[in-house]
Amino acid sequence: MENTTEVTEFILLGLTNDPDLQVPLFIIFTVIYLTTLIGNLGIMILILLDSRLHTPMYFFLSNLSLVDLCYSSAVTPTVMAGFLLGDKIISYNACAAQMFFFVAFATVENYLLASMAYDRYAAVCKPLHYTTTMTTSVCACLVIGSYVCGFLNASIHIGDTFSLSFCKSNVVHHFFCDIPAVMTLSCSDRHVSELVLVYVVSFNIFSALLVIFISYIFIFITILKAHSSSGYQKALSTCASHFIAVSIFYGTIIFMYLQPSSSHSMDTDKMASVFYSMVIPMLNPVVYSLRNKEVKSALMKAVLKAKLSLGLSFEYCAMHSNLVSLRPQ
Repeated sequence: MENTTEVTEFILLGLTNDPDLQVPLFIIFTVIYLTTLIGNLGIMILILLDSRLHTPMYFFLSNLSLVDLCYSSAVTPTVMAGFLLGDKIISYNACAAQMFFFVAFATVENYLLASMAYDRYAAVCKPLHYTTTMTTSVCACLVIGSYVCGFLNASIHIGDTFSLSFCKSNVVHHFFCDIPAVMTLSCSDRHVSELVLVYVVSFNIFSALLVIFISYIFIFITILKAHSSSGYQKALSTCASHFIAVSIFYGTIIFMYLQPSSSHSMDTDKMASVFYSMVIPMLNPVVYSLRNKEVKSALMKAVLKAKLSLGLSFEYCAMHSNLVSLRPQ
């Protein structure tokens, strides 16, 4: 029998080896990540502090922001460190952990988007029964179910991928430990593993898409039946942000995971991965805040309150300094 050595670490090739692009790309991804952090944390804090946003829709949106923050954080800091330090080596366990958390939170987002579609259906199609349909317990069950499905799905993929033997190349043609990129390095038969990947991903995506599709069919039927233009505009605006987020997320995920392995191009996959792992978490807060009057109103209220508090603080400091200066020496 031929001697083989099991892989104990992986080398991430990253996006490019061009030294002239390392610093510019580091700056770009730092800006993207900081925008993601500020945007998603901002939405979570805004929803927490403003009592008008304590509704099912914003409960789901705050969880979506948390998930975006988490699965972006599973990937982006590693990429930034690679650009800045040139250290592209990742241990076997760290690779598995990165893959697990990325897949888990991406799957949670998948089911959260489906839950949000059902919430929009209840709001538009059954407005009189909305409060009894989307109760606190129903919302909690939908969110908890999304997290359970996400972590269960990640466990399946980690077990499926890392049950393979890695005894040949340890060079991952990617900028993070994504499933297809790591799976291609296996020296064992990966046919069954690839089938598991396709079937499980297909089930997760299309079960969520089915809920979204059916919800939007009923929503559009209700919109078409709306006799008033104001009702039409209100129903359309309440769904527009969610529809944009769904289109961007599922478009890139389907392109990435549901094509045959023979047609995979690593360079194309990298570009798609940049989009769904870094750009989408940054865009979601922008999409939901710019197209949502309640979020913009809450943001303006928070800004005005902060300005007022800051103004009072400056006024207090000025009065205090004046009093000190008037004291007899």
